[in-house]
Amino acid sequence: MKRLLLAGLLQLHRRGSAFLLPLSVLGSFGGRPQTRTLKHAYSTEGGNVTKPIGRYPIPNKNDLPYDIVELMDEVEVKSGFLPNVFKAMSHRPAEFRAFFAYYNAIMNKETGNLSKADRELIIVATSVVNDCPYCVIAHSALHRIYSKKPTLADQVIVNWKKADLSDRERAMLEFALAVCRAENITEEHFQKLEAHGFDREDAWDIGAISAFFAMSNRIAHFTDLHPNSEFYTMGRIPREKEKASSS
Repeated sequence: MKRLLLAGLLQLHRRGSAFLLPLSVLGSFGGRPQTRTLKHAYSTEGGNVTKPIGRYPIPNKNDLPYDIVELMDEVEVKSGFLPNVFKAMSHRPAEFRAFFAYYNAIMNKETGNLSKADRELIIVATSVVNDCPYCVIAHSALHRIYSKKPTLADQVIVNWKKADLSDRERAMLEFALAVCRAENITEEHFQKLEAHGFDREDAWDIGAISAFFAMSNRIAHFTDLHPNSEFYTMGRIPREKEKASSS
């Protein structure tokens, strides 16, 4: 499973992104907890931490299970920074494993008609309804990278009904938001999806993403999880221009 993580990171790195959220985050889960010293500090006790990322303390990396430290280290090395959701969830190692295992199952499956951009757009739209800045900012960045559309996620954030969406995307978000708002789901919802090329398994995928990120949004709420600053500019300008402006 760790190969999927590294392959995904390299794939987006080739596309011009310095970062991805975990594309596969199972690592060596289930192995014997161990600790080791790595180059990157994850603890709030480290001298490089200038402000807290949320309400709960970040464990010292030397106190974390080996598989979690190894995964976070590899993600940071490959992406250039460590998304704060990894740090926050490491406060509860067992929940860290369960959280990212399900994330991987619904976000990186190789079957169905949802693209990676579709999945990220669902997260953006539903996270807006749930008032979750972390997920809106992080996943709009990923949508920009996958879709190559630097403004569509911004439009959805402001008003998805007026965004430049295709009829297919509009039907997808309508169903996702119905699940997000816990509306009564009827056969009519499924029929609308089917009219735009989505089958029942695709509907499950859309609903599962909406449901999982409703939980994720609420965890971000009570932990007061802050987005990494790197998210804000990702996918907005070509990588080459970013390098030129920083040189």
